[in-house]
Amino acid sequence: MTERVVLAYSGGLDTSVCIGWIAEETGAEVVAVAVDVGQGGEDLEIIRKRALACGAVEAEVADARDEFAQEYCLPALKANALYMDRYPLVSALSRPTIVKHLVAAARKHGASTVAHGCTGKGNDQVRFEAGISSLAPDLKCIAPVRDYAMTRDRAIAFAESKNLPIATTKKSPYSIDQNVFGRAVETGFLEDIWNGPIEDVYSYTQNPAEPREADEVVITFEAGAPVAIDGRPVTVLQAIEELNRRAGAQGVGRIDMVEDRLVGIKSREIYEAPGAIALITAHQELENVTVERELARFKRTVDQRWGELVYDGLWFSPLKRALDGFVDQANQHVSGDVRMTLHGGRAVVTGRRSDQSLYDFNLATYDTGDTFDQSLSKGFIEIFGLSSKIAAGRDLG
Repeated sequence: MTERVVLAYSGGLDTSVCIGWIAEETGAEVVAVAVDVGQGGEDLEIIRKRALACGAVEAEVADARDEFAQEYCLPALKANALYMDRYPLVSALSRPTIVKHLVAAARKHGASTVAHGCTGKGNDQVRFEAGISSLAPDLKCIAPVRDYAMTRDRAIAFAESKNLPIATTKKSPYSIDQNVFGRAVETGFLEDIWNGPIEDVYSYTQNPAEPREADEVVITFEAGAPVAIDGRPVTVLQAIEELNRRAGAQGVGRIDMVEDRLVGIKSREIYEAPGAIALITAHQELENVTVERELARFKRTVDQRWGELVYDGLWFSPLKRALDGFVDQANQHVSGDVRMTLHGGRAVVTGRRSDQSLYDFNLATYDTGDTFDQSLSKGFIEIFGLSSKIAAGRDLG
C-alpha cells in the first residue's frame, strides 16, 4: 500500500503546491484536510475541490467553528488568557483544534505522516508538531516550506509548471492568519517597528478615531461562560461573533506589539480581536465581584502560566490539563451580568451584578448603615505589620 501523508490544507498557494511537492519528494499520496475555525473567505466545498484538482487523493473539510469556540476559546476566556498581558492567543488557540482533526484524518486514512505549511521561524511549527506528538506519538511530521526550502518563487514556478488551479501572481504585502477569535497580521512594512500600522491593515475593526454613537451591551455569564447578550441567549460562538461585530464597529481590540516568540526572536505583530477583548474585559470584572481575594490572587498567576503554555504549543500537555481543572473550579461562581460601553476603541465596564457577588454594600458604604467595625482595624494593623516592625528594629538599630 502506498504511504499516505495528511496535509493541513488552507487552499492558498503554499499548501496547494505542497500537495504535488510532497508527492514528488516522498512518493506518498496526500490527503488534504481543511478545518473551518471561522476564518471566513472561500466556501469549504470550493477548497475541497481545489485540493483534489491539485492532486490530493482525498480531501476532507470540517466545520469546527462551534467546537473551536466551545472547547478552545471558552477555556481561554475563563483563564483571561493574554500572552504578555495583551495578546488573546488568536492563532495559538486554533492550532490544537486543527491538530485534533489532522490526527483523526491520519487514523482514518492510514497515514503515517502529517504535514503543515509552516516556516522554520514561527511558533506554529511547534504548535502543530508538539500537538501531533502528544496525541499520536507514532506519527511523523514534515514541513515542506521548512524542510525542503520551498520558497515562494519556487512554489510559484512549481504551480505554473503543473498548471495548478491557484492564483500565483498576486501577493499580499502581509502575512495574515484569522479565525472567529481574531486576526493576526505581520511582515511587509510592519517589520520596521517604527512604522505605524495603516488602516489597510485592519479588517475586523473600524477606525476608533472616527466619531460615532457609543454602544452599550450587557453580557450574562454562567460559571465563566457567556450565555446571553442583552438578555438574548447565545452560544459561545454567537457571543464572539456578535461582539466581533459590535465591538469591532467601535474599534475595540486593536493591538500593536512586539512579542517574544518561542523560537527566541522578537516579532512585531498587529492583532485585532474585538470580541475576545470585550469578553475578557467583562469576565475579568465579574471575577473581581465573585472570586475570593486569595483565590483571585493565585488565579492571576495560573492565568499567565496557562497563556504561556498555550502560546508555546503545549495545549495537550499534562500541566495545561491540570491547570484547566483549577481554572474551571475558580470559575464556578463567576455568574452574573456585566454592562459595558463600547466606544472609541475601548470596552469600559459601567455596571456589574451577580447573585454570587462577594461585594457587601453595607460593609463597603461610608454612609449610615455601615456594618464594618472600624475599631477592629487598629489591632489588625499592629499584628499585620509586626514582623516588618521587628525587622526594622534590627535593621535600623
